[in-house]
Amino acid sequence: MALPSVWSAVRVAILSLSVVGLLSVRLVGAGQDSGSVIPAESRPCVDCHAFEFMQRALQDLKKTAYNLDTR
Repeated sequence: MALPSVWSAVRVAILSLSVVGLLSVRLVGAGQDSGSVIPAESRPCVDCHAFEFMQRALQDLKKTAYNLDTR
């Protein structure tokens, strides 16, 4: 009959470890966010990054197609 008490102890241990893990992750994340903050005015928007990436990819495709055509 010691089996149910072992399972309850294991459940309590897993629950407490997960709570401690979540708290430590939250504290570590808060410590890293307080470092250097770049103001939003000086950061390019996500759409600008995506547009520049797509432009470079299109240029690479055009170069590759031209190289294949010249062969």
